[in-house]
Amino acid sequence: MLSPFRRFMDVQGEVNRMFDEVLGGLPGRFGGRRVETTVWSPAIDVLSRDGDVVIRAELPGMKREDVDIRLQNGMLTISGERETEHDERHGGYYMRERRWGSFRRSVMLPEGVDEAGIQARFQDGVLEVTVAGATAVQEPKRIQIEGGEDSTG
Repeated sequence: MLSPFRRFMDVQGEVNRMFDEVLGGLPGRFGGRRVETTVWSPAIDVLSRDGDVVIRAELPGMKREDVDIRLQNGMLTISGERETEHDERHGGYYMRERRWGSFRRSVMLPEGVDEAGIQARFQDGVLEVTVAGATAVQEPKRIQIEGGEDSTG
């Protein structure tokens, strides 16, 4: 039996994760200096809570006004930009692993979600989007086939 949450597969998020692993995990070399990538994608969780779908995104160091949430054609998209800190007063960085730049994460919501039932809250660097009633699993309706006599003959 297929899970009712199979539609929450975040293809773009998986592509971003693989891109980060390949480029972020391999240090580049240019003129003897380490080249850092600036690609980042916030970690998200999608879970069910009391019949609602809850999407949590880790956005450390960001403010509420730096984040945009949109719903279009059943796709909930969280996007924004985290700016880099320019703190090189002490001769630069020895290592820099924190990522910065723009991001976009999208999650396909179940059909029939009421847009008025979507709420978002941002606290302590975590964005929580609640989609009320989205986990209500609808049983498939069986359609009776009409026709003439049995054709075995």
